[in-house]
Amino acid sequence: MALRRVLCFCIKRLHWTTTRAIWRSSFCSKIAFCFLLGLVVLSYRELIRAEQRYEKFVYREFQDPERDSFLYGTFPSNFSWGVATAAYQIEGAWNEDGKGPSIWDTFTHTPGRTYNNQTGDVTCDSYHRYEDDIAIMKEMGMKHYRFSIAWSRVFPDGTRNRINMAGVDYYHKLIDGLLAAGIQPMVTLYHWDLPQALQDMGGWDNDIMAVHFDNYADFCFNEYGSKVKLWITFNEPYVFTKVGLETGVHAPGLKHQGTTVYRAAHNVLKAHAKAWHTYNDRYRSTQKGKCGITLNCSWGQAATDSEEDKAAADRYMQFGFGWFAHPIFVNGDYPEVIKDKVMKKSLAQGLTTSRLPEFTEEEKQLLKGTSDFLGANYYTAVYVSAKERQAMPPGFFKDQDFMTTDDENWPTSGAGWMRPVPWGFRKFLNWINENFNKPVIYITENGVAEHSEDEPMFEDTWRIQYLTSHVNEMLKAYTLDGIDIRGYTYWSLMDNLEWAEGYASRFGLYYVDFKNPKRPRLPKESASVYAKVIRNNGFPEPASGMLW
Repeated sequence: MALRRVLCFCIKRLHWTTTRAIWRSSFCSKIAFCFLLGLVVLSYRELIRAEQRYEKFVYREFQDPERDSFLYGTFPSNFSWGVATAAYQIEGAWNEDGKGPSIWDTFTHTPGRTYNNQTGDVTCDSYHRYEDDIAIMKEMGMKHYRFSIAWSRVFPDGTRNRINMAGVDYYHKLIDGLLAAGIQPMVTLYHWDLPQALQDMGGWDNDIMAVHFDNYADFCFNEYGSKVKLWITFNEPYVFTKVGLETGVHAPGLKHQGTTVYRAAHNVLKAHAKAWHTYNDRYRSTQKGKCGITLNCSWGQAATDSEEDKAAADRYMQFGFGWFAHPIFVNGDYPEVIKDKVMKKSLAQGLTTSRLPEFTEEEKQLLKGTSDFLGANYYTAVYVSAKERQAMPPGFFKDQDFMTTDDENWPTSGAGWMRPVPWGFRKFLNWINENFNKPVIYITENGVAEHSEDEPMFEDTWRIQYLTSHVNEMLKAYTLDGIDIRGYTYWSLMDNLEWAEGYASRFGLYYVDFKNPKRPRLPKESASVYAKVIRNNGFPEPASGMLW
């Protein structure tokens, strides 16, 4: 820091006391001056780079020299850095310009469903303030922006019988604004906000949803595909089927334990396959884009070295991730351990067939290979132990025969369901690579929250630790393990409605004042840290000395 101050002083003195005098002198003096000034600037930049050093261990809780030591290095020049949001969480304008209601509109308007009965009616108001969002992303140097299209903003009743051109035009304006700013759109077709009219028909429990989703996807490919090169069919189907239909914590708030969750997931997979084939057959040759799916899971670490706990940890990963990844990336069918477990529990419950639906051979062939990349979301890790569960009454979690625990010594966060465990991220990526034929991977979500009702927390050191450590574990997975990772997407650009947890759970790089009608976006310290990572394309080796 002392050397930096000396250089700053010299540069200022050079500028204010000598520049005019030298510039009035001979041509040779001018050349010499420019040369010397260039050396000073280069030396200053080299000094700054030399100071970009990181602690050997980001977290005091994790200090295994082999596992947790910080790695310097950078990603390839075409690596893509971005941020993510979802339509219901940021857009607002829930009933404006012809938009139809979604299941989340219905859910949040029902008292007692969300924290303090908070809704997404206005939220960040990005429907009206999307230009503000683009401006801060451009300032940070983002390469891509992952956002979702609100199905009911385009098709108000979920079907192509009604097209809402105001909604269609909104996404054109957003996409055009991104491209003008040098930011590539990464578009998610379904981020949990099913049109309420389709839920009234049975929602994802009705296999006709695959047809409606394919029609919606076809429209979006045709309308935006000349400008969008990365498509994601579904975001985290594990979550919206389990939490929306099994536990009822999310929309539509059903508790059909052990039954609907499997049928809905089955229909989601068929819908994904239909949409992928639509893109592949009708649009790929002219639009030159890619279509994938985003899946999520916490890393499940065996609690002990016993074979029982290791098997339980594998079941945890297969039920959480393989449930959807195995049919798409392996053989068109569910993992054997899921089929075996659900069948045994079903028979013990007096049923003659499994509660897990079966794919026909034709459906398996249609499913297999229907993804050009795998979007992976990671937040945290858990310990997994074997535990036999009673068969009755039926339940999705009872089918799995394990229990999960946290380590009380791990760091905490503002979200009760997650603790930062960066080493779990690398293990998660290696597990994906080993189990699903080494897919191309985009990290489509990764982030941490603080809990704050209204008070800004601009000095978010916990997010800086989380972001730095997790990007570094991703660098290890890419550099040391040879995993094909093409991009990283932080969740989220700004504070927003965190679903049923409301506005107090804040994941944003930017603070949003939800009591201010203008919804200003104000940067937290982590925003500048992430911007620096983007500029450096990772963590360059510290300079070994000054260049004079």
